[in-house]
Amino acid sequence: MGEKKGKSPPPRQGEGRRRSRANPQARDFELIWGRRPVREALAGPLPLLRIILQEGSSGPVVSEIKQLAAERSIPLEQLTRVQMDNLVGGENHQGTIAAIAPYRYRNVDELLQKAERSSLPPFLLILDHLQDPRNLGSLLRTAAAAGVDGVIIPRDRACAITPVVYKTSAGTVLNLSVARVVNIGREIDRLKEQGFWIAGADMDGAQPFYEADLPFPLALVMGGEGKGLSRLVRERCDLLLRIPMDRRILSLNVAVAGGIIIYEIYRRRACLQKWGD
Repeated sequence: MGEKKGKSPPPRQGEGRRRSRANPQARDFELIWGRRPVREALAGPLPLLRIILQEGSSGPVVSEIKQLAAERSIPLEQLTRVQMDNLVGGENHQGTIAAIAPYRYRNVDELLQKAERSSLPPFLLILDHLQDPRNLGSLLRTAAAAGVDGVIIPRDRACAITPVVYKTSAGTVLNLSVARVVNIGREIDRLKEQGFWIAGADMDGAQPFYEADLPFPLALVMGGEGKGLSRLVRERCDLLLRIPMDRRILSLNVAVAGGIIIYEIYRRRACLQKWGD
């Protein structure tokens, strides 16, 4: 598509979450920047809204970005360097910015409905205040690959689904239902009322994960980096699972630990007949 000049720039990154008073239906967005990150985003499944290039920018990577944007029918426009600096707060954008649509969170009811439609026993993943978007992205990618019915994350004091999460998950987050809730403990209580068993990953857990009886419907809870499960969440767990390891190793990264346990659950689900048979 042809390049568009002279258009008003989008709001700054911090303003992108606020709706315009003049246009209450204005769409929010996130920004990613840098020539190679934008090119990677164009080559993947990310929901890009438009590409912004600095006036006069050129070179092989810029040419490839223009070609990929045209192939995906993504609008392309040019702004001055000052305008682009303002968009990203002075970060090194290399003359290339992409606007990406924000992730649409589901609610827990939607996750439960999806689980009911599955031919396998219901399995949810709960993440208790993860802070690192790369850990979140890695866990979401594993969850998508293992057929997890949905993921629950807290709204406050935790990482949300950001462009870094999109990138780390290799775009698989688009195929996964994620609910963002106010209170993890309250949602665990609600899941219990729905018949779910709650298994928490804990380095001091009573049982190795591969020896534990894992009843379904099941929700696995992974704690945040460094702190692990919060006290109130741990107290709500029906099972506490540990990963045995060499005594010279104190702990595993949460994304690695989650992948190990998730795939044990995946193996057991795969061995079962359709839920209710």
